Amino acid sequence: MKLLKKINFIFYFIGVILFSLSPAKAKDISFSSRLTLYGDAKYPENFSHFDYVNPLAPKGGRVIFPAYGSFDNFNPFIFKGNPASEAAYLTLDTLGFSPSDDISTVYPLLAKAFEYPKDKSFVGFILNENAKFSDGSPLTADDVIFSFNMITQKGAPIYKIYYADVDHVEKLNNHHIRFHFKKNSQNKELPLILAQIPVFSQRDWQNKDFSKPYLAPFLGSGPYIIDKFQAGKFVTLKRNPNYWAKDIPSRKGFYNFDTVKYDYYQDTTVTLQALFSGNIDIREEYIAKNWVSAYNNQLIDTHKIIKEEFPHNKAANLQMFVFNLRKDKFKDKRVRQAISLAFDFEWANDKLFYNQYKRLNSYFTNTGMEATELPSGKELEILNKFRDKLSDEIFTKAPQLPEHNSPQQTRENLKKAVELLQQAGFDFIDGKMVNLKTNEPLTLEIIDNSANGSSFTRVMLPFIQNLKKIGIDAKFRTIEVNIYKNLLDNFDFDMAIISFTTSQLPGNEQKEMWGSSSAYINGSYNIAGVTNPVADELIDGFINAQTKQDYIAYIRAFDRLMLSETYIIPQWYSPNDRAAFANKFEHPITHLKVGFQPFTWWLKEEFRQ
Repeated sequence: MKLLKKINFIFYFIGVILFSLSPAKAKDISFSSRLTLYGDAKYPENFSHFDYVNPLAPKGGRVIFPAYGSFDNFNPFIFKGNPASEAAYLTLDTLGFSPSDDISTVYPLLAKAFEYPKDKSFVGFILNENAKFSDGSPLTADDVIFSFNMITQKGAPIYKIYYADVDHVEKLNNHHIRFHFKKNSQNKELPLILAQIPVFSQRDWQNKDFSKPYLAPFLGSGPYIIDKFQAGKFVTLKRNPNYWAKDIPSRKGFYNFDTVKYDYYQDTTVTLQALFSGNIDIREEYIAKNWVSAYNNQLIDTHKIIKEEFPHNKAANLQMFVFNLRKDKFKDKRVRQAISLAFDFEWANDKLFYNQYKRLNSYFTNTGMEATELPSGKELEILNKFRDKLSDEIFTKAPQLPEHNSPQQTRENLKKAVELLQQAGFDFIDGKMVNLKTNEPLTLEIIDNSANGSSFTRVMLPFIQNLKKIGIDAKFRTIEVNIYKNLLDNFDFDMAIISFTTSQLPGNEQKEMWGSSSAYINGSYNIAGVTNPVADELIDGFINAQTKQDYIAYIRAFDRLMLSETYIIPQWYSPNDRAAFANKFEHPITHLKVGFQPFTWWLKEEFRQ
């Protein structure tokens, strides 16, 4: 869910009344320069820029970022191919924009104002008449409708679910579109979700198939234009000097580099040397050991390379071991719980991570909506509706992940794991944990993509050793990024290491990630294959919640259920973004916890030539 002077609507209202609505109905329609989910917007109508940018940041120069894997496609909104996603997001604008310090509000971008009726049956977007594609052609309602239709009809499966509550789209004129909602929709977040639609040029896509990988620059309205590229190697973008939105409040202070290049690498560890050698300029660090020990060199000592941590208030990425519930061996929750008991986070954090991480304790860690202690109040009221379908522990035990704070505690965890496996119909035969009905030993392969390099191998060794102690033959395998993606898309794995970006305000995307309807759609984000009717109802509950109190209660109920079912083994997160960069940049100094924001940075004068 992602600013402008106060808009004069007098002339517009006259047009609406004459051509679209009766005067009685017109009185029930409101217009605003912001869309909010709950509460008030942070910024007033006449604000000039966001608080975490420098509106006078100088433009110029070139920056090189690393990207990982490969690409054969510039369209990240389809199922097929490996997209150069960074390039797409810099070349396409959306209808609205949500800043990092007010994520529950959408401010104007392509749309200069938003329209909504009292009965919340639709949301309207009034386009900025100055909005243009990079070739100078106007961006119109037809382009918005085309983009919505292509994304929902030919895009990746998530979008059909994401926008499922849209009944139809109406064009009132070249700059006014309405998205009408299905009759019974109570999805309060939907207007904000629709504001995130990237807008393509309908004319540019004539005689092209939107569903197929497309390796040629397409026409966008964003701040950058794709200049050069080599498939799988690099993409270079140049800042559009005629960018239509460069002076509007939601773009002030952003996108200050004239040239942005992404060089592609297969391994994050290689990019560390690329930074030291000057082949890239900025690098986020994801490995705690590297952050502590890999930067001890003369470049750091002489301040030619700068290390910096950026505190954030973002929802923690959901980094996890995920079970493939489509496999028979994982259908019994006790098996999943037993495997979870063997993972020793405390050892890894102490011995490998220099205690830089915190354990993820929720599907929504760092949002303030985690399920903690025993359910009470509205959350308990919600859970009681499903009491006959839920385990007693949901009501009697607070969520608690296994802890390994001592060798004795580890032994107790492994002992409990064996007991759970025995209850599930397994037992030791010749030192192996065997299914007593099928005589098949319990084996397990955990996969990860090679972009993480060898960083996970050190974490996996004690995990695998603990699994072997309880008779499970476990293996860990790193796979080239494209093959790894194909295995996940086709659900051909036992367990996988994955990371989901978690919304600070969870909504429709949770259906795609955990909803039954997406469990068997190849390429869906429901990688685990969760099919839980109660989870489906709880997701609908927070999507349709009309008050913040109800919304949080449904989120916590859902979180509690999912933790109880052990569909995943949560890993860890950092409260800071970590980045190292060549000493050629300046960036805004802010007390706001907005994390790493490189597109608010600018180059020092001597590097802007």
